[in-house]
Amino acid sequence: MEWRGRRGSNNIEDRRRTSGARVGGVGGVGLIAVLLIGYFLGIDVTPLLNDPGSTSPGGAQIELTAEDEAAGQFVSVTLADTEEVWTKVFQEQLGRPYRPATLVLFKDATRSGCGGASEATGPFYCPQDRKIYLDTSFFVTLERRLGAKGDFAAAYVVAHEIGHHVQNELGILGKANTLRQQVSQAESNEISVRIELQADCLSGIWAREASQTLGTIERGDLEEAVNAARQIGDDTLQANAGQRPMPHTFTHGTSEQRSRWFQTGLQSGDLQACDTFGTDQL
Repeated sequence: MEWRGRRGSNNIEDRRRTSGARVGGVGGVGLIAVLLIGYFLGIDVTPLLNDPGSTSPGGAQIELTAEDEAAGQFVSVTLADTEEVWTKVFQEQLGRPYRPATLVLFKDATRSGCGGASEATGPFYCPQDRKIYLDTSFFVTLERRLGAKGDFAAAYVVAHEIGHHVQNELGILGKANTLRQQVSQAESNEISVRIELQADCLSGIWAREASQTLGTIERGDLEEAVNAARQIGDDTLQANAGQRPMPHTFTHGTSEQRSRWFQTGLQSGDLQACDTFGTDQL
């Protein structure tokens, strides 16, 4: 993916120099083990890392490395690309403007409109404040622990979270989350899968437009994104964590489903093709 030297987004909120500093909790090998549990199983393990109040209120000054700076620039350029693409798609397919999201970069821990954010939660979108929260150390986990290598795999993560913002802009996310609160856990999980697969499909639309309109996609990039979708399927994550895959607990979809819905968006470029709520064939 060609990103160096390109325009970045103005909708980046960089909290990395003053993110909350941990002063207690699990450390060393124990910390790594707990974080992997969170990543593999999709569980917020923040309570296992710290006691309440163990993040210093004012935060500590953090020195950013060259790798941190590069990761921040990469995310900023990727976010700018999503803004350009979704502005175009909204105008052409919906006849309405696109309101971009803000992306918050942090290290270690911070606060969001949806509660605490930490390296243990992984990247997520908060509809309450319309912001994405991302600790770029997740990219290292994505490559070294989850087997999803390449810069376009990391771009797919950003595009997937922007997909949730698109859902929020369309009114889909709010309705789905409200329904989740009214049904059983198993039914709630099924709705969650539909939400996540639709975000994968929407990220596929972004990849298609980035390739055709922006011309930033290099040889092998799309394969990196498809592989990333496969590596973070619920069945693969549970198997890698030493568990027998249990479909009733899935919240994001199988590896096959995630990669297939990404490719649906990639091949069609059509918002209507991403209607995961109107089909029985997920």
